[in-house]
Amino acid sequence: MFGKILIANRGEIAVRVIRTARRMGVATVAVHSDADAAALHVAEADEAVRIGPAGVSESYLRGDRIIAAALATGAQAIHPGYGFLSENPDFADAVAAAGLRFIGPPASAIRAMGLKDAAKALMEKAGVPVVPGYHGAEQDPAFLAERAAEIGYPVLIKARAGGGGKGMRRVDEPGGFAEALDSARREAASAFGDDAVLIEKYVTRPRHVEVQVFADDHGDAVHLFERDCSLQRRHQKVIEEAPAPGMSPEMRTEIGAAAVRAAKAIGYSGAGTVEFIADGSEGLRADRVWFMEMNTRLQVEHPVTEAITGTDLVEWQLRVAAGEALPAAQEDLSIRGAAMEARLYAEDPARGFLPQIGRLAHLALPDRAARIDSGVRAGDAITPHYDPMIAKIIATGATREEARTRLLAALRASEIAGLVTNLPFLRALVDHPAFTAGEMDTGLVDRELEALTAPPPMPEAAPALAAVAALGLAGTAPDGAEPFGMADGFRLWAPERRRVVLDGPEGPTEVVLEIRGPGRFAVIGAEGAVPLSLDRPAEALRMTWGEAAPARPVRLVRHDGKATVILDGAATTWTLPDPIAAAEAAASGGGDALSAPMPGLIKLVSAAPGDRVTEGQTLIVMEAMKMEHRLTAPRDGEVLDLLCAEGSQVAEGAVLLRLAEVEAAAE
Repeated sequence: MFGKILIANRGEIAVRVIRTARRMGVATVAVHSDADAAALHVAEADEAVRIGPAGVSESYLRGDRIIAAALATGAQAIHPGYGFLSENPDFADAVAAAGLRFIGPPASAIRAMGLKDAAKALMEKAGVPVVPGYHGAEQDPAFLAERAAEIGYPVLIKARAGGGGKGMRRVDEPGGFAEALDSARREAASAFGDDAVLIEKYVTRPRHVEVQVFADDHGDAVHLFERDCSLQRRHQKVIEEAPAPGMSPEMRTEIGAAAVRAAKAIGYSGAGTVEFIADGSEGLRADRVWFMEMNTRLQVEHPVTEAITGTDLVEWQLRVAAGEALPAAQEDLSIRGAAMEARLYAEDPARGFLPQIGRLAHLALPDRAARIDSGVRAGDAITPHYDPMIAKIIATGATREEARTRLLAALRASEIAGLVTNLPFLRALVDHPAFTAGEMDTGLVDRELEALTAPPPMPEAAPALAAVAALGLAGTAPDGAEPFGMADGFRLWAPERRRVVLDGPEGPTEVVLEIRGPGRFAVIGAEGAVPLSLDRPAEALRMTWGEAAPARPVRLVRHDGKATVILDGAATTWTLPDPIAAAEAAASGGGDALSAPMPGLIKLVSAAPGDRVTEGQTLIVMEAMKMEHRLTAPRDGEVLDLLCAEGSQVAEGAVLLRLAEVEAAAE
């Protein structure tokens, strides 16, 4: 076994690998960019080496610097994690040339599966059924449009390199093909340095089923059963589970054998995932399952496979890379129970799952009730440079329903303040009737998006609690001191009253608080006074709202001029209005402004001053967090000012374009 390894990755991926290596007695070296100097994976590793500035092209994609760091620290092997360089055959070759071991498949296997078109041709030779489509080398747009018409709409445009939903576009009719092709190519070129695409038939009720395979250098290969990854947004997975609902033992055996054949056909070694797409319109059937692609690395969702098989796949990776045989034969492997994983992201589902950046002012995840894989802590920042994942929450159970119930409980117990996340969306999705019944497909999120992104009901006491927090009346006191002692509300003739106006989920809200003593308030309204009390019997704050009401746990977090109230599983954030900013906005004039939702790079500008535009028309395309984001006209109008250019880097909130009203033509 290796004495020391370097992990060529960051975040929860690196932390996950480090913890298994530590348990095995293997020392670890972390690499980090300037943005990650204080990151959790750096703190967890035995050693850490800086490899460049924040941008991935100058840090985590610099294979030469990573190899130099491994040699300088005496590491014997490099674990690439998943993402970044994990599926880069040139990097695997360079690692070997430096006398180090690449903890992954041989470069030849990565190359064989790295381009989806070549991989499909190889799988057809191996007798593995593939999705109908065009997988050839010709990339002329007119030619591709003809092939799409022959395949029949809807079709899926897919980048032939890479994965993660990047460079992928669904097209429902011929008129949208050209724009979708251009967008997919731009995103693919940016993410993978290769803008070539393939065209496939879009299965209207698709199930995404993948098989975990593992092979060693001695010619043996096994599968560790399947995962269902059908719940996706923007072609990226959000909830995964194992085993797949509705999978018969016969079909499990068949697709498992097909996956092993695929691995053996390319001389595979290490962990890999063979992905299949199934037509779920009539349940899972062996004759309606097709090979989609192979990921030549460990997957983000591998914990659910570990949970049902009792394995540690990172340990398997290290042992196989060290030359050992597979730890188990196929007949030794079996399914025990069920497991589900939810990906917790800093993103806004109500705004097209737009990634968010900011500081995690508060983060509390139920690590006693579920497995938590995370690379961040409270106080850390989610930056625009990397994937906005906060954590993976994994729950297990003897049955699928038990695992689902535990996952839902873990999501409801999770607390976050400081930025918008997909936590409420995940709770709604796990509790959706179709998911509960195991009757989902990759289109479920899109079909049910309005219901899944509807804001949860706001607790009645939330505005008053936000006012208490915003006014500093629930501040933290030294240990053993009365936390509300600084605001007892004493006045000679009557209790003190405070009036505060907060901007919240439903707009400006006025709250009048009467301070009756330490932790004792009354909320004054048109129908009288409602008593509110706050007590801290132990670590947790507890609230009583109204007369003779039961005490309930509550969390109040003050951060960045805001107050977040976490009560009954719902988090609401409130802001004290800034009158100066409001006056400036009112004085700026010039019609509606289109602003950058986050820092990013302007990739395309499709409007100029004087242009007439219509509501919903794409005006600017910007790239941030490795994804393209379309900025559209909020209404009909005329472009008044254009304040950005293609190729420019813009800050969050920067005004990019202004619209003017269009005067109606005279009769």
